[in-house]
Amino acid sequence: MKKYLPPLIMFSVFEAVAVALWLSKDNLFYLFNFSYIGICVSVGIFLIVKGRNYARRFVQFAVGSYMLVYLGLMSRENMQIEGFWYYLSLGAFEAATIHYAVAKIFGPLIFGRGWCGYACWTAMILDLLPYKQPHEPRKRLGFIRYITFAASLALVTGLLLMKLADIEMVMFWLFIAGNVLYYAVGILLAFLLKDNRAFCKYICPITVFLKPMSRYSLIRLHCDESKCIGCGKCLRVCPMNVEVNKESRKRQNATECILCYECKKECPVNAIH
Repeated sequence: MKKYLPPLIMFSVFEAVAVALWLSKDNLFYLFNFSYIGICVSVGIFLIVKGRNYARRFVQFAVGSYMLVYLGLMSRENMQIEGFWYYLSLGAFEAATIHYAVAKIFGPLIFGRGWCGYACWTAMILDLLPYKQPHEPRKRLGFIRYITFAASLALVTGLLLMKLADIEMVMFWLFIAGNVLYYAVGILLAFLLKDNRAFCKYICPITVFLKPMSRYSLIRLHCDESKCIGCGKCLRVCPMNVEVNKESRKRQNATECILCYECKKECPVNAIH
């Protein structure tokens, strides 16, 4: 039964958030929203435990498409970082700000970069491209994420200073334009650098929130170095170039792990868990 504890714990965490927000905000939407996400994530973890190769993709599409299509396009909530800045500036603790607080600011203390591996609607498409394993060493381009992070804040600040009459509509179209741009840049980089996750490594502004908390995440991959035979298979398949054959939290690119478990699948001696 011990192996089924992770999905139960994850469901309990999301359900606790769902009930707390439902009661505090007096809005059934939050009960539905976080219960749905919690069920999807828990089912995905259960499928991983059962050894199903499609488990992570199931969660990606179940959660990612829900957030993109229902929350973003149908409900017209800007779920990109620009929406977070916008609603934060209004002092509104609503869908976008709650989403960032749970998934990208405080959530990583529990599940690290799990958002990137299981829920991001940008990565959901990028992971379908042919370069699942990086063909070259990681490049020193991570500084770009801080530029895009600052640019997103500057953009929203500029829009607010302009005092546009219909800024809600502007934010909605900005959400659409931002997604189109992210997909275009992500796909282009994937083919140029032969790396599906190049956008995540070098461009994505959300990682500025994710990286600090991920260093202390409760859920993370462990490596029993006494079992490791140094074959390097885990290093070759890791989409984020994490030094997964080390146990220390200080291992190279430690805060980049998206819990995809590709390294665990490849390990011939079950040193990774």
